[in-house]
Amino acid sequence: MNDIEKGKNAALVSYITIIGSVIAIFMNQDEKKSEFASFHIRQALGIFLTFFFLGYPIGYFNSWMVSSAFWLFIFILWIYGFLGALNGEKKIVPLVGEFYQKCFKSL
Repeated sequence: MNDIEKGKNAALVSYITIIGSVIAIFMNQDEKKSEFASFHIRQALGIFLTFFFLGYPIGYFNSWMVSSAFWLFIFILWIYGFLGALNGEKKIVPLVGEFYQKCFKSL
C-alpha cells in the first residue's frame, strides 16, 4: 500500500472541523506515519486556526463586505485543500500554505 492510500482517510478527516484535525493527528501517530496525511493535517489545521484567529477581529469591522470576503477566502482555501486530499494530491493552498507547512512541520 502506498503512502497516499495509507494516509487518505486521515487527510480527509482533517478537513472536517478543527476536531477532525485533532482526530487526524492521532490517526497518523503510528510508526508508519503517512507524509501525505501529515501534509494535509498541516494545511487543514492552518486553515481552521486562521479562521479562528482572524475571524474574531474581522467581526469587529461590522461590515458584511469584509466579513463575506473573509468567509469566501476561508471557504476557497478549505475547498482547495479538501479536493487535493480527495484526489490524492499534495497541493499547497494559495497564499498561506507554505507558512502552514513551516509552522506545523512537527506534525
